Amino acid sequence: MKKAGCLLTSVLALVLAIGAIWFLSGWWGSAQVEDDTNFIVPSGASLTSVADKLADEGLISDPRSFLLRAKIFGSSDPIMAGEFLLPAGASNSKILDTFQHGEVIRRFVTIPEGLPSVMVHDRLMAEENLTGEIPVPVEGSVLPDTYDYERGESRGAVLARMQAAMQNYLAEAWPKRADDIAVDTIQEAVTLASIVEKETGVARERRMVAGLYSNRVKDGMLLQADPTIIYPITKGRPLGRRIKQSEIAAINDYNTYSMVGLPKGPITNPGRESIAAVLNPAKTSARYMVADGTGGHAFAQTLDEHNRNVAKWFEIRRQRGEM
Repeated sequence: MKKAGCLLTSVLALVLAIGAIWFLSGWWGSAQVEDDTNFIVPSGASLTSVADKLADEGLISDPRSFLLRAKIFGSSDPIMAGEFLLPAGASNSKILDTFQHGEVIRRFVTIPEGLPSVMVHDRLMAEENLTGEIPVPVEGSVLPDTYDYERGESRGAVLARMQAAMQNYLAEAWPKRADDIAVDTIQEAVTLASIVEKETGVARERRMVAGLYSNRVKDGMLLQADPTIIYPITKGRPLGRRIKQSEIAAINDYNTYSMVGLPKGPITNPGRESIAAVLNPAKTSARYMVADGTGGHAFAQTLDEHNRNVAKWFEIRRQRGEM
């Protein structure tokens, strides 16, 4: 009898040991995450609802077992909302720890320098992981840069960050402006910077182009910036053809071929460097510029010198078969 009792005790101990191993392995052993998987924890979700969602997506076997083990073995820290990466082979323990202490997946959208607001709108609306509608932002209100966001975030929130970045940059840059610049207000600086942004894609030229247009503003000359002709027609989208003579002569609030001074507002979203160039332009006597065939411009102080540069540019175009 005594021997039978010992055997029964041994069997029970073995069963308990096996059960304990099974219970522990159900927490620290591999769950059902076969491949690296993105998982979204909705805002305001409870651990219970997240466990149900994990089971529905086939990432854990049983939500009740997950919750029981989480209560016994897991941290009491709250779970975070957002999108998380669950690595292949993740255990239930790893899953919970990821939701409590892991990094939320960040996604990125880039607004390049000189992208007009209609195309900023297009770019944000094309981001499938963002939600909600937005209006076309005010021209010149967005600071070109790369911005991160979370899946499911609203487009309005991302746009607000872009616009706050512009306001913050301007607030920092404006007090550092040089004396006797051509603009009197921050808005005028952004407007002139938008012209500089569209007139050159060569970084080393920005301050020179800003100096040239600053001279023209101060002298009361026509700015004669081609992008200001195009803006009222396309709102900054590519024209896709040559500018017509009737468009050069058109009278509106933007066309600097038919009006003296700055347009009524920006014609694109200028970047930091173009704004900085307007606030600290090159000291130059140049009033004219024309393409030089290398991607940059030839600058001139007098009309005669400019006309010679234009003749050289036309000859380059003829050699290229463009005329």
